[in-house]
Amino acid sequence: MICYYIVMTETIEELQEILRDDPYNFQARRTLSIELLDNGFDQEAKQNLLYLVRTFPDNAELLYNLGIAYEKLKDYEKAERAYLRAIVISPETDFYYNLGLTYIEMQEWGKAIVALKHVVDVEPNDSNTFFNLGLCFFNKEEYEVAIEYFNKTIELNPNDLFAYFYLGNIFEYMGQKDLAVSAYQHVIQIAPDYSWAYFNIGSIAYEEGKYEAAIQYLKETVKHNPHDIKAYTIMSQIYTTHDMKDDAVNIVAEGLTNNPQNADLLYLRAQLHKIDGDNENYERDIASALKNRQTLTLPLEKVQYEYSKIHEEMEKVREEQREQEEKEKQEEAERLKQEAELKKEQEDEEQSENDESDAQSEEDEEPSEESDEEDSEDENEDLDESDGDGAEDGMFGVNDVLDDDDDE
Repeated sequence: MICYYIVMTETIEELQEILRDDPYNFQARRTLSIELLDNGFDQEAKQNLLYLVRTFPDNAELLYNLGIAYEKLKDYEKAERAYLRAIVISPETDFYYNLGLTYIEMQEWGKAIVALKHVVDVEPNDSNTFFNLGLCFFNKEEYEVAIEYFNKTIELNPNDLFAYFYLGNIFEYMGQKDLAVSAYQHVIQIAPDYSWAYFNIGSIAYEEGKYEAAIQYLKETVKHNPHDIKAYTIMSQIYTTHDMKDDAVNIVAEGLTNNPQNADLLYLRAQLHKIDGDNENYERDIASALKNRQTLTLPLEKVQYEYSKIHEEMEKVREEQREQEEKEKQEEAERLKQEAELKKEQEDEEQSENDESDAQSEEDEEPSEESDEEDSEDENEDLDESDGDGAEDGMFGVNDVLDDDDDE
């Protein structure tokens, strides 16, 4: 018994409820299988259909639906077997059509053509079948036949943009560029946001040297598909070769904004740094491109070799810089040492001069004291002499007085 534990549509839940009550209600199970397929529950649909096919092995419709389930699950070999079993029982055009689509997925172009021709024999106005036949002959590189089928597709459905697109591709391969551009223009008229049509017109203009037109269409390309790395690349090449470096830098920057880790764009930016002589950033972006090599479309060996060369060169530059820095440090240390020694000498000289000045000052002060002492001694001698004279004067005066008294 098959059980489900997923959230599904109301119809699916109702059918599940019926089967819980009656597991052998084959009509309910068949309806459930179709609902599951239509709502993307392919694995669950396959399980139900296998159960039903084992019960009803000769039911072509069940085998056909089982083939659809396998096809959606990309198990094409089992899808092929289911469709072939269904065709043996009942050769319906739908069975042949889906078998043809399965062969296309398997790239079995010849088998696909046989199956699809069964369909157009019965349904000659089915544009999808004619388109798929055109696709088979396109991949077989039988371009003239492919053109017939694509034109028949457009005749039946004038808005089939893919038929126009493949016609454009064929005309490009055949060198009929004007017809190719016309086909791509039809694509743009039908689907104005179909970026591949803009890109292909831009690429043709670039190859023909019509650079302004190329830029115009390539800008439309990245407007509708900002992840089209090839469009950014071509625009950068156009700008670079026409000395429009700022525009090249800007377009690559825009590309990296939308695709930050893309190796091809990092490599492009590296080349712009190389043109500028900015080897440091050139080396950095080449290294980043190699780091993100999973998005690199350029030959890996080429980029690795380019990196090894610039890395070796930059290592020499960095070594020279280190030596220069060390030399400058030593020179600065020597300069500071000399300044310190000079300063010390100056300080010593100043100190010596100060000491001499102080000593001289002291010498100048010592004679002054001796002079004072001599002056003092002279004064004392004068006083002594003065006292002697005075004594004598006094003595004479007293005697004179005494003499005067005696006379009296």
